[in-house]
Amino acid sequence: MKSIIFVCLGNICRSPLAEAVAKEYARKNNLGLFIESAGTGDWHIGEAPCENSIKVAHQRGLDISSYKARQVTKEDFSAFDVVVGLDDSNVANLKALGCKNPLKLGDFGYNGEDVPDPYFFDGFEGFDKVFDMIESCVTQLLNERV
Repeated sequence: MKSIIFVCLGNICRSPLAEAVAKEYARKNNLGLFIESAGTGDWHIGEAPCENSIKVAHQRGLDISSYKARQVTKEDFSAFDVVVGLDDSNVANLKALGCKNPLKLGDFGYNGEDVPDPYFFDGFEGFDKVFDMIESCVTQLLNERV
């Protein structure tokens, strides 16, 4: 694997966190991977990640404040070696767009669980649990696939 893209719904909460965690892990382990994130929807194109994702990333030593949301494209399916959806809905949407073999992040250490979408949480509570899940799953994914 030389490249990976993480995909959630709007690319402002979960997938930017997965991108940042993966980039930091790859940097620390000299993996030389190209890593990005995207959303299946177009509602947030060009926007920064949500405030609570920026906050939880900052608390964990990561800076995602300059990230900008983008929508996944069919070209991404050939440009990236691995396409990873963060929940069943994202995986189904990726398949509907023509992605042949998307992975699901929760299959790497969380028995196939969906990474919950914290955008719909009431306030900040729960973002830390989402971050912990993403960090654990991304680490296992990279350990298994690289």
